[in-house]
Amino acid sequence: MAASELYTKCARVWIPDAEDVWKSAELIKDYKNGDASLQLTLEDGTNIEHKLDPKTKNLPHLRNPDILVGENDLTALSYLHEPAVLHNLKVRFIDSKLIYTYCGIVLVAINPYETLPIYGTDIINAYSGQNMGDMDPHIFAVAEEAYKQMARDERNQSIIVSGESGAGKTVSAKYAMRYFATVSGSASEANVEEKVLASNPIMEAIGNAKTTRNDNSSRFGKYIEIGFDNRYRIIGANMRTYLLEKSRVVFQADEERNYHIFYQLCASAKLPEFKNLRLSTANDFLYTRQGRSPVIDGVDDSKELCTTRHAFTLLGINESYQMGLFQVLAAILHLGNVEIKEKDSDSSLIAPNNRHLTAFCELVGVTYKDMSQWLCHRKLKTATETYIKPLSRLQATNARDALSKHIYAKLFSWIVEHVNKALVTSIKQHSFIGVLDIYGFETFEINSFEQFCINYANEKLQQQFNMHVFKLEQEEYMKEQIPWTLIDFYDNQPCINLIEAKMGILDLLDEECKMPKGSDDSWAQKLYNTHLKTCCLFEKPRMSNRAFIIQHFADKVEYQCDGFLEKNKDTVNEEQINVLKASKKFHLLMELFQDEEKATSPTGQAPGTGGRTRLSIKPDKSRETSSKEHKKTVGCQFRNSLQMLMETLNATTPHYVRCIKPNDFKLAFSFDPKRAVQQLRACGVLETIRISAAGFPSRWTYQEFFSRYRVLMKQKDVLPDKKLTCKHVLERLVEDQDKYQFGKTKIFFRAGQVAYLEKLRADKLRAACIRIQKTIRCWLARKKYLRKRSAAITIQRFTRGYQARCLAKFMRLTQAATVIQKYQRMYVEKKRYRKKQAAALAMQTILRAYMARQKYQALLREHKAVIIQKRIRGWLARCWYKRCLEAIVYLQCCIRRMRAKRELKKLKIEARSVEHFKKLNKGMENKIMQLQRKIDEQNKDNRLISEKLVGLESSYAVEGERMRSELSQLRGVEEDARNKAIQVSSLLEELEKLRKELSVTQQEKKTLEEWAQTYRSEMEKMVSELKDQNGSLKKEKDDLNRLIQEQSQQMTEKMTRAIAEETHQLETDLNEERSRYQNLLSEHLRLEEKYDDLKEEMARSSNIKPGHRRTDSTHSSNESEYTYNSEYTEMEEGSRAGDDVTRGMDTSLTLKLQKRVTELEQEKQSLRDELENKEDQFQRARARDDAEFRKARGAELEYESLKRQELESENKKLRHDLAEMRRSLLGNTAAGAGAPGSPAYKVLLDQLNASCEELEVRKEEVLILRSQLVSQKEAMHHKETMTEPSVFAEDVNKLKDADELKQAYVGLKDTNRSPRFTRPPLEVGDLLSRLRSAAPDLHRLNEDGELWLVNQGLKETVRLLEHQLQTQRRTYENETESLRGELQNVKEENNRQQQLLAQNLQLPPEARIEASLQHEITRLTNENLEFMANDPAASQEARVIILRRMVDLMEQLEKQDRTIRKLKKQLKVYSKRIGEMGAGQTEGQTSPGQMVEEPIHPVNIPRREKDFQGMLEYKREDEMKLVKNLILELKPRGVAVNLIPGLPAYILFMCLRHADYLNDDQKVRTLLTSTINSIKKILKKRGDDFETVSFWLANTCRFLHCLKQYSGDEAFMKHNTQRQNEHCLSNFDLAEYRQVISDLAIQIYQQLIKCMENILQPMIVSGMLEHETIQGVSGVKPTGLRKRTSSIADEGTYTLDSILRQLNAFHSIMCQHGTDPELIKQVVKQLFYIIGAVTLNNLLLRKDMCSWSKGMQIRYNVSQLEEWLRDKGLMTCGAKETLEPLIQAAQLLQVKKKTDEDAEAICSMCQALTTAQIVKVLNLYTPVNEFEERVSVAFIRTIQTRLRDRCESPQLLMDTKMIYPVTFPFSPSCVALETIQIPGSLNLAFLTRV
Repeated sequence: MAASELYTKCARVWIPDAEDVWKSAELIKDYKNGDASLQLTLEDGTNIEHKLDPKTKNLPHLRNPDILVGENDLTALSYLHEPAVLHNLKVRFIDSKLIYTYCGIVLVAINPYETLPIYGTDIINAYSGQNMGDMDPHIFAVAEEAYKQMARDERNQSIIVSGESGAGKTVSAKYAMRYFATVSGSASEANVEEKVLASNPIMEAIGNAKTTRNDNSSRFGKYIEIGFDNRYRIIGANMRTYLLEKSRVVFQADEERNYHIFYQLCASAKLPEFKNLRLSTANDFLYTRQGRSPVIDGVDDSKELCTTRHAFTLLGINESYQMGLFQVLAAILHLGNVEIKEKDSDSSLIAPNNRHLTAFCELVGVTYKDMSQWLCHRKLKTATETYIKPLSRLQATNARDALSKHIYAKLFSWIVEHVNKALVTSIKQHSFIGVLDIYGFETFEINSFEQFCINYANEKLQQQFNMHVFKLEQEEYMKEQIPWTLIDFYDNQPCINLIEAKMGILDLLDEECKMPKGSDDSWAQKLYNTHLKTCCLFEKPRMSNRAFIIQHFADKVEYQCDGFLEKNKDTVNEEQINVLKASKKFHLLMELFQDEEKATSPTGQAPGTGGRTRLSIKPDKSRETSSKEHKKTVGCQFRNSLQMLMETLNATTPHYVRCIKPNDFKLAFSFDPKRAVQQLRACGVLETIRISAAGFPSRWTYQEFFSRYRVLMKQKDVLPDKKLTCKHVLERLVEDQDKYQFGKTKIFFRAGQVAYLEKLRADKLRAACIRIQKTIRCWLARKKYLRKRSAAITIQRFTRGYQARCLAKFMRLTQAATVIQKYQRMYVEKKRYRKKQAAALAMQTILRAYMARQKYQALLREHKAVIIQKRIRGWLARCWYKRCLEAIVYLQCCIRRMRAKRELKKLKIEARSVEHFKKLNKGMENKIMQLQRKIDEQNKDNRLISEKLVGLESSYAVEGERMRSELSQLRGVEEDARNKAIQVSSLLEELEKLRKELSVTQQEKKTLEEWAQTYRSEMEKMVSELKDQNGSLKKEKDDLNRLIQEQSQQMTEKMTRAIAEETHQLETDLNEERSRYQNLLSEHLRLEEKYDDLKEEMARSSNIKPGHRRTDSTHSSNESEYTYNSEYTEMEEGSRAGDDVTRGMDTSLTLKLQKRVTELEQEKQSLRDELENKEDQFQRARARDDAEFRKARGAELEYESLKRQELESENKKLRHDLAEMRRSLLGNTAAGAGAPGSPAYKVLLDQLNASCEELEVRKEEVLILRSQLVSQKEAMHHKETMTEPSVFAEDVNKLKDADELKQAYVGLKDTNRSPRFTRPPLEVGDLLSRLRSAAPDLHRLNEDGELWLVNQGLKETVRLLEHQLQTQRRTYENETESLRGELQNVKEENNRQQQLLAQNLQLPPEARIEASLQHEITRLTNENLEFMANDPAASQEARVIILRRMVDLMEQLEKQDRTIRKLKKQLKVYSKRIGEMGAGQTEGQTSPGQMVEEPIHPVNIPRREKDFQGMLEYKREDEMKLVKNLILELKPRGVAVNLIPGLPAYILFMCLRHADYLNDDQKVRTLLTSTINSIKKILKKRGDDFETVSFWLANTCRFLHCLKQYSGDEAFMKHNTQRQNEHCLSNFDLAEYRQVISDLAIQIYQQLIKCMENILQPMIVSGMLEHETIQGVSGVKPTGLRKRTSSIADEGTYTLDSILRQLNAFHSIMCQHGTDPELIKQVVKQLFYIIGAVTLNNLLLRKDMCSWSKGMQIRYNVSQLEEWLRDKGLMTCGAKETLEPLIQAAQLLQVKKKTDEDAEAICSMCQALTTAQIVKVLNLYTPVNEFEERVSVAFIRTIQTRLRDRCESPQLLMDTKMIYPVTFPFSPSCVALETIQIPGSLNLAFLTRV
């Protein structure tokens, strides 16, 4: 392709610029071959002429299309050159706030100098498992790629982080290590990943310092190898360090600091443990004040020291060693303050008693004399003699500083060595990932030995980098099978040879160091003589003889020779070292100067080398330490360590991170092009670009190329084979075959070809747009013309019509004027006539109305006078009647009161009688049984009597009917006659009265007329005044009413809002509480699983090493709190016998446990404080409750007295009725012996008399028992808290009716009845919640009655964890003693029962029953007396038992009362019928005595089949078989398809019912415990199987609902049938186990969500984002070297249909398993939240997905999900609301983003998105085509300004691990237990139906 084809008009190019390095310009006219210049226009509108180089004729670089600007990978750019790279980085950094960019295999990281929220755990989780090109560039993506390649390729990896000081190398390396620690975890409980991260603050404290370029600059290089086991979990780490900058210890430039650790110590000098260090502020020490910048803004050195000390502790360096380190560091500071005075020109001295030297000597444990001597003198040795030479002041000062540097270097090496020892592991290392944090290329005004070594290292690294890039390019070409052409790239081996080869710079430097009188000048001359003429890379400065220049790969660097020899030798006075070695008091100091093999560890571990390079100079072990001839120089050591590093890197797969410093002023998001280009050239990024550009940098898959450039193809060019289609199109479009190559899966393009294709595509689209515009404009113009023509014709038509209408109108007006005049005149005359007529009519009307009103008022006054007289007379009569009635009632009350007092006195005397009480107790049971038998006999007699009475009724019915008809006729005639007589008399009286009134009225009329005339005038005046007042009052009233209505409306609205807010707050608090509780459950489950794994691992280790075991004494306290210590005894013994643990515990684990214990203690203290507050509130509430309870007790006593009075009156009435009946019957029999029914009547009377007598006796006994019951309850109220006084009092006050009071009383007695499993006493929180839970909102929130259970469960969980270990042994001992006593009592009782049984067998049946009852009463009495004598507490329990049994007896008596009342009603009916029959007797009827008795034929009575009670019986030894067959070995698929849903839950509950029926608490415990443990076991074993987890979630919920439905609680029995209510549990209250099973259901639910998430996770991103659901909408942009997932669906790619199919599978399986619909809704809501969160998180981390077309795809996908919800009827479950953030993000991609109105619309629309998410989407928005526009920076700032006041979390990503708190609303079952059949496939034949 010719250049003229690209350098055309409007083409954009880059031209050099002195200030901005490169500047963009646009061609004004086309370029032609041979032109010497280009006509350009700059972006500011300036026209310039750019002259071309006459020699090279090189044209300026072309600029990439706008759609390629801002790409994630620089290699995706069509034109690869320096200005394109610089511009792309600037756009991403400044406009999009993106600091990471790929450049092939290199990650370019620009330091933002600002804390960004992109390194949280949520970001780590988002990048985990993702391909490197799928997400936006990030350091986590590089770390994930290294981790993935290590696991996939079984090859070690390295991450090389380089850059200038201040570029962010240390932070990048730190984040990479944090990623490995978070993703991989550790292989043991030693928390190695925490130790690895803990090494960072230590190394930063001792190796980092503030420089002019960076506040936290690393002054050493380090390479950390993070080791992994075969499961790729961190097991340890190893650190190597390089070239510590020791000179910083004694000297710092302006605005710089020494190492951080010194300032941390000075800031913490006031701590008590640091008093002996004699430290003060940093400005008081020479070594910390030279830079005059002791403080870093935003850094608290004292807090940093705490972090450092914590890291030391975590790494196993104990407090003593830490204090030793701090002593050495303080000694260095004091040594720097030692003042050396000049004695003469050649000698110096230190003043005696120098306080800093004294402090130094005391801290290091040496003598003051020796140290002051050798600081100012030096020992010289010759062959024969030894001399002591004094040192001048300068030499002594240099020797002091050398000693300080040497001590610090030794200390640094010691810390690194022991950090490595703490990170070492005994587990075999399978692989490792190395992180190299090393200095980048440096060049300053004055460059010395340190810069020389740094640049030497960078030369080696650059060579390795170039070779690796070259290798990757070669592998890619070979993989795609395209012709390979050798790429020429810069090789820096000559520069490396210049430095390290034989006779190189380092060799000459070492040789000069060995010379006795070697100097920097002589070494410089050797360099000039050796290399100046032989090496083109070595130069000599013109103006200096003490410097040299080396041409490095990045730039030329001039090095000053001053100090090279001294720094290379790194000499120190040997006698000073000997003095320090002689220290006997300071053990750590001795370790610092010992050989490496003899060094000891603070943790007791042996030191390991592992090929580590030490910073200090290590002498040869075979020689004396004083032999300087064989001492390695610093340069030699550095060369050797660098060689080892390169060997390590070459043996690994490297990954490169290049850190760029954007400016020198540490300004946030400020970009300096000059500094950036300088670093890009130095770090090898541009070299990577050059290598890539030399080959085929642009690479497209065939599918991507076809999708992108389909617009350039004609229909005939499209073939079924896309590869062949692409070949044909490229051959047609690009004539030069060398510009592209076809690989196996990709097409490779030369640089610029993609831009050319993009130009062709844009031209084709532009031509299409022009054609579309032309056609549309033509259509619009023609449409406009036709519209105008039609309008002209219409105007003409309407104009002509208007003129014709005007003429017709004029003619009509003329005619109308004449008519109007005629009618006007007629109207005037008619109006005058009607006015006169109306006046006459009005006068007549007023006169007639006045007369009528006068007449009406007269009649009205007469009528009202009559009414007043009538009412007064009636009132006087009623008053007299009431006075009489009150006197009679008062007299009756006095008489009854007197009789009641006598009766009460008599009853009290009887009640006080002990003998009477004993007699009643003794005969009470016998009398009850006798009464029952008599009632049965009476029932039989009543049935016989009723049969006879039926016969009598039929005989007397006809006669009675005839007599009644005659009587009614006679009565009617008599009544008519009486009425007529009364009517006649009344009419006569009324007539006379009217006559008298008429005369009186006539007289009064005259007077009233006169008075009325005067009164009328006065009233009219008064009425007018009153009307005025009334009007004003009405107006005021209306105003007041309006104000009242407004105020009431405001108050109502205010109260409604307050209630709504309070309700919402309560709901939020409840959800948070549920969430915390369920998180605790999940954490508990995780710890439980870890505990089981550790137990198994210890068991395996114990099998390997049986000799080193010990029994875990704390195992019993570590049992799950949900088993409530109810495991089988055999299982506990087996587990205790088999549990072994290792003897040693890792120090870090101990510290972690101690930290956890501290947190628990703090939480415990806070809970205690809260409990105390609650108790205070409870005490205040208790006082109120006591008053209410006393009122309730008074009400109850009053009720009892009323009941007694009612019974007495009822008995009297019955006795009176029976006496009358008796008299009537005896009268009938006396009249004639043959009266009908006389024999039956006598029998009936006898029975009734007996019943009445027995009834009176029983009533007296009931009254006595009730009085005793009330007294005992009042006594128990002050001693026990088993009842609920406040609730009882509140309920009694609410009950008004006597029947309601009685039912409430009986219900209260029922609640106190339970044998062994009783409801626990109410806690403070529970009582307060019950007292204050009357609001309807709380009832609505209290779903399924579980609100208080949740709160109570949380509190009891904490208490159980705190007290379980302390109370278990004591409880066990107490229970053992009590069980032994109970066993002895049971044995004695058994013997007595056997004797009693033998005696009872010899008695007849009636006597046997009576004897057994008598024995039972005697036994209870004895036990009561015995308990009261021995133990008051036991007597109290005995009273409770007696009370409950008395309540049972009272229930029986109440049943008998109901039976008696029923009999009474029947007797009343019979007596009435008998009376009617007796009145209508006739002589011709047959008496009962004359009736012929018919023989009774025998009747065949069939036996009823025994009803199934819905229980299953099993033997205790079959329990394990039941659990095994029903839980462990059950296949969910077969059960879900063939059987009823929840069958295992029903079977387990039916077995539990039978255990409850037997009152076997041990069986209940073991069954529930084994069920819970078995479900946990099967879920642990098959927890990844969705069907298994769903099946057991459904069955666990059904089992929980069964426990509630059949618990007997009224709240759960509302929907039960009568049969289901009969199946309720009768003996045990399983509320605690319901809570345990509810917790188990929560755990299963969380496991189900996790399982579903694991299945859906791979589908979400591909189906929701990457797959192109609407074909042809999305455009594919060019990709770089990093592979990006294509949006075109290939085989095996997940689509939206895959997600919908999986959701259908989930829904159908849960429905088959019978999962509750409400629970399914919660599951679906959680799944949709996961889909929305994962999709949105990936959208926020993928720049290629933020486009208009992708927003349309997302909205379509969301609509499909909503359609699925609609089809399943789940629109109300809240799942749609969870997708709201994703919907708003998609809308944000599609809305207009230009004006302020658009910003306002975005702010109001995106309520579910945070500010960070909105800004992130806007920054990432990328046009796919040239016709789209980018979002301007000003618009984004406008959005940020508008959203500034939002109160929200700064977190960028949504929490995909968040699980909504689950609730289990009560869902009663309609399945009858007695109808359930057990299939044979379950192998449960040992169960027996009961």
